[in-house]
Formats: sequence, C-alpha cells, structure tokens
Amino acid sequence: MNRNKQSLLAGCLALWLLAAGCGENTSKKSESQTATGEEKQLKIAVIPKGSTHQHWKSVHAGAEKAAHELGVQVFWQGPQREDDRQLQIQVVQNFVSRGVDALILAPLDERSLVPPVKAAIGRKIPVVIFDSDLSDKSYSSYVATNNREGGRLCAKRLAEIMNGKGKALMLRYQEGSASTYERETGFLDGMKEFGPDIQLISTDQYAGATMEKAFQTSQNLLNKFGNNVDGIFCSNESATQGMLRALQTSGRAGKVKFVGFDYNDALLAALNNGQIAGLAVQDPFKMGYESVRTAVAVIKGDPYEKVIDTGVVMVTKDNVNDPAVNDLLHPDLKKWLKE
Repeated sequence: MNRNKQSLLAGCLALWLLAAGCGENTSKKSESQTATGEEKQLKIAVIPKGSTHQHWKSVHAGAEKAAHELGVQVFWQGPQREDDRQLQIQVVQNFVSRGVDALILAPLDERSLVPPVKAAIGRKIPVVIFDSDLSDKSYSSYVATNNREGGRLCAKRLAEIMNGKGKALMLRYQEGSASTYERETGFLDGMKEFGPDIQLISTDQYAGATMEKAFQTSQNLLNKFGNNVDGIFCSNESATQGMLRALQTSGRAGKVKFVGFDYNDALLAALNNGQIAGLAVQDPFKMGYESVRTAVAVIKGDPYEKVIDTGVVMVTKDNVNDPAVNDLLHPDLKKWLKE
C-alpha cells in the first residue's frame, strides 16, 4: 500500500513538473516573439533637419506611406530651424533613451551628430542616415540624392543659359551641411567642364538656415557686385528663395540667369514666369519611403542596400508639366499627413 502511494505521488510530481516546464517554454516563446517584433509594433524615429520647408513635408509623407504598408509606427520630430544642432542632438538622445527600434536621421552637421549616432548603435539601435551624410560611416544605410551630380546638373544648366560667358556667383547654404557641400562642389566642378570661360566672382558666401538670412546675404551680394552679375546658383530651398526675393526687390528678377536647388510653390511660380531658369529637384517622398523600408529590413535581418540613390531632375519651364515631373513635384501629402 505504501509502495502504491509512493508511485502515485511520483507520477503526480512528474506531471506537475512537465506542466510547469511547458508553461515556462510557452512564456519564453511569447517573450521571444515580442523581442523579435512578431507581436509588437516596431517603433521608428525619423528626425529631419527641420520641419518647415516643403522638402521635409514630402519626406514625412513618404515615411508615413512606408509605415502604413509595413505596419510600423513612425515618430516624426526635428528642430524648427535648420541650424539648431544642439536641439537635434537632444532629439536623438531622447529617442535612444526611449528605446525605439531604429533611428532615421538627416544630420544637421556631419561631425557633431556622430557621437549620438554612435551611442544609438552602441545600444543596438540601427541607424539609417538620409538626405545628408555623416563623416563616420558606421550607420547601416545612407538614403539620399547624389548631391554632387545635382550640383553638376545645375552648372550645366547655368552655363547653357549664359551661353558659356559672363560672370556668375554661387551662394552656399551653411557650414557643416554635407549634402549642400556636395552640391556646391559638384557645381564648381561642373562649371570647369561646361562653362570654363564663365568667371566665378563669388563662391564663399553662406546664406544661413533661414530664408530671411538668405535674403539679407543675397541683398549684400547684389549690392556689392551690381550689374556685374550675369548668373547665380543657390544650393538649397531657403537660399534659392532668399535670392529670388532679393532679385525681385532689386528689379533684376528675370534679367539675371538664375538656377536653384529644391522647390516650393513660390519657386515654381518663379520658374513658370521666367524669373528662375532651372531647379534641381530631388525626390524627398521617395527618400522618406525608402528610409523606413530600409530601417525595417535592418531590424528584421533582411537584405538591404548600403547606399540608395533617390535621384535628381533638372526642372525647367519646358518640362515642368510633364507627367513624371508633375508627380515628383506634387506628391499626395494630404493623404499621408492628414493635413
């Protein structure tokens, strides 16, 4: 009798241990699924250089489209001004502290954003850089325009409309911006190729981060060089708009050959009325879209490209209404941003 009781107790104990073991395995499996993203929604921070220009709104819309397709959540946050490096660093640090699944960053400065990016990578948070490069290449992927080629396209267009002669100037954006530095370098190289007889009378002035600063710098340049300026190149949206306003104020809009980079409604209106001869147009919607898709691929361990070129097109009065160009200029922001 005692032997039977002992056998029964041993059998019950074995069943209890088996059930406990199964419960432990199930719990671990559930935790593992959450850790690998099978059950939880991935959270991805997208940090632009600024939030006011048309360019960044298009990036945001593209990011939201990809997030919708992939079932992930995008947190969009960046500084208001495109010269607030410290605030952008703080935004990166805050998202790292919150433990997002990936960071997508357009760095305001190619050097000062390196430490917070390395800190994120050290916390096993993948980083995708977009729009403007970093000096350190330890990030997962770079999604951007071939900015040097964009600058070269601008040089080609300006040399053509100046008939290869005269005097021109270039208005830079701001120091530390890798994307616009590449455009400016591409422009200078392109002028040697396409306009070797054109004299560059100023290439070292910076517009600054806002349109108002760009307007003031542009006025100073026009006052200094007066009627000696036959052609102008500006390397981003705010610099282009600031120079356009200065040309309009001085009564020289349409008289000076003018090529810019990026676009908004005011710049497109100036293109159509002949005050701007060409705009190098990126595909910021694609930039945001591909950045989110790439970040998700990195998180899941799927194949991805180290560098993605999102393209650049020279838009003129002659092709502005072409269907492909029209789609590029007018992405459906309302659908994705709910504005």
